[in-house]
Amino acid sequence: MSGWPVELRGVTESVVTTLGPNGLYNVAALGVHAPGRLVSDGVAARTWGRTRTWRNFRERGEGVVQFTRDPVTFVEAALAITEQEMAVLDDADGWVEVTVEQVDSGTEDGTQWVDWRLEPGRSVIERERVPTFNRGYAAVVEATVAASRLDVDAYDSAVLRERLAYYEAVVERCGGPREREAFERLETLL
Repeated sequence: MSGWPVELRGVTESVVTTLGPNGLYNVAALGVHAPGRLVSDGVAARTWGRTRTWRNFRERGEGVVQFTRDPVTFVEAALAITEQEMAVLDDADGWVEVTVEQVDSGTEDGTQWVDWRLEPGRSVIERERVPTFNRGYAAVVEATVAASRLDVDAYDSAVLRERLAYYEAVVERCGGPREREAFERLETLL
């Protein structure tokens, strides 16, 4: 099958693997923007700073975008340096090989950003699930966004820390064991 294995609306959180110069796949979080959000004629993503994903996109022009519901995997991808030998994660529910093309770039408050058009290639649906919504999982995802911005000049660290405390309370109240484990890992990585 080719094309996106999921419906894209707004910004869909994903995990991307990109092949690095050491022959290992870097694992990182990536917000995938539906058509019309960053580029008018396709699906896109924005990288911030000179990250491994930015480097690997620039040097290789490709990656594997993956969709997982595992909150620990997402925290590791967003906040840790994670590398593995295989392009596809064991817990990916679906994935798509993409080629990338830089379509725009700039700086915001001293941080470089690059917009990339993502062209889907081969895709696989590993598991189909009945959709559910767990507020604890959503809080983990939002906490990774806040945590990743803690040292960025454009953001107020005190406000971000307040958000993190709120998200932690939501995880405790609404999350399951895996969401609590993910938040503990987030705290360790911070």
